[in-house]
Amino acid sequence: MENSAQFTDVVLRDVVAADLEAFLAYEHDPEAVRRSRFPPRERDAFMAHWKTRVLGDPANFVQTVVVDGETAGNIVAWWEKDRRFIGYWFGRPYWGRGIGTEALTAFLERETARPLYADPAVGNTGSVRLLEKCGFTATGTVRHGENEHVVLVLGGSA
Repeated sequence: MENSAQFTDVVLRDVVAADLEAFLAYEHDPEAVRRSRFPPRERDAFMAHWKTRVLGDPANFVQTVVVDGETAGNIVAWWEKDRRFIGYWFGRPYWGRGIGTEALTAFLERETARPLYADPAVGNTGSVRLLEKCGFTATGTVRHGENEHVVLVLGGSA
């Protein structure tokens, strides 16, 4: 990208099959893996997960983030027991440019369930900062396997 500080259009839309290839590539970015503390899936496992667990569950709200016509990432809301969670993944070319804030703000206008939870890895300061900009409040930490995660909530208490 010639001018990485500039973008003209951030849009949310439903996921199409071609988006999954971009999502897979973004999940395998070494820096994204380091920050998220999330191990990338092999291609077949990734595609199966997305087709059955993400797109195949009608209770999920799933959107592709498109920047200037390019697939920049995704945002997903899902139920985990009695809590509604959100998660997102953006390609590295879209980090630090305000795109996450714009996309998540638009997503939260459509995803109206509250309280809404998120739990990025401790040390993933960019993700924590994004959630806080969008109104989430840190309420504590939780462990997922070997990794500690910050629990943030929007519109309610933990």
